[in-house]
Amino acid sequence: AEQKDKFDVQIIFTPQYGILTDPVHSLKPPPDGMDERFDAQIKRLWGREYRPNVLDLREVDLVIIDLQDTGVRFHTFMTTVTKVMEAAAEYEKPVILLDRPNPLNGNILDGPVVRPQFQSFVGYHLVPIRHGMTVGEYALMVNETGWIRQSVICDLTVIPMSNWRRDMWIDETGLTVTPLWKGIVDPVTLTAAAGMGLLEGTNLSFGEGTSKPYTVVGAPWLVPHQLLMGLNKAGLPGVRFAETTFTPDSLSDNVSHPLYAGQECYGVKLIIENKDRFDPLRTTVTILSLTANLEPRRFKWVGNNYVDKLYGHNYLRLFIAQERDIRKLPATWSEEVIRFNQFR
Repeated sequence: AEQKDKFDVQIIFTPQYGILTDPVHSLKPPPDGMDERFDAQIKRLWGREYRPNVLDLREVDLVIIDLQDTGVRFHTFMTTVTKVMEAAAEYEKPVILLDRPNPLNGNILDGPVVRPQFQSFVGYHLVPIRHGMTVGEYALMVNETGWIRQSVICDLTVIPMSNWRRDMWIDETGLTVTPLWKGIVDPVTLTAAAGMGLLEGTNLSFGEGTSKPYTVVGAPWLVPHQLLMGLNKAGLPGVRFAETTFTPDSLSDNVSHPLYAGQECYGVKLIIENKDRFDPLRTTVTILSLTANLEPRRFKWVGNNYVDKLYGHNYLRLFIAQERDIRKLPATWSEEVIRFNQFR
């Protein structure tokens, strides 16, 4: 009782897909929008209101951030953290952030750094797709680099973790693994999502709305045999491929309208045999290049070239449009990843 009296929780903010400690109950607030434990309002920071407003923080003395990031730049958790820090700085509220590990380990950095003209909510900071930072490291970089809007500085205190090593994957930490992104609960699928998430900018299904998201690729119009042959010839490390069929459906609140819902899709499944050797970005860009060459009339970039925002710039589209050797694409980001690793 004494401890409870010391804190009065005024409001609970949730990111795009809610606080995923419970895959059923925490994806959306209850009908009255109140948390029964603390008698506090629950507010989702997404859509029209993606940052706290002055009324949200009027009675607040301290903002506490405790959020598990995915380690993937185009997942929006760290954008939301930045927006909370921005509002806290503007309204002069101190922030305490509880550090959490990078679930994909802190050693592997990969993918292009966002170009400023392609910044968006899915590419808010100038970091690689796999950034290798913990939540606390990322927040400190945002604060110290002036990446908060108008370069304001947040009164930020990071409470560090203990016993975490940079080579640890989330399943090696001993922590309870809760859904990390759209129901992903294991590091192998999350690793695949670091690459296969780029398919959201195409008319290919990555298995959203199935029990195997991010580990299949297909479409009702795809002929998988030639794609499979091309992938087998590519010699991609840590993964093998097999033909498959799947039918996307609405399995949960956070996947309400998957691409090709109710339609049988023909495609290829990824069988990841070694997550340390598996290269999700190289694998995904190879899939995209092969599909574009095999199905030039049916394959499409969608959402006003949304893939550019996910990727960080337009090199991926240009490489494929020009039918360049996709094996050379990673060389376009290798130097900037080295520079970022020295900077972080």
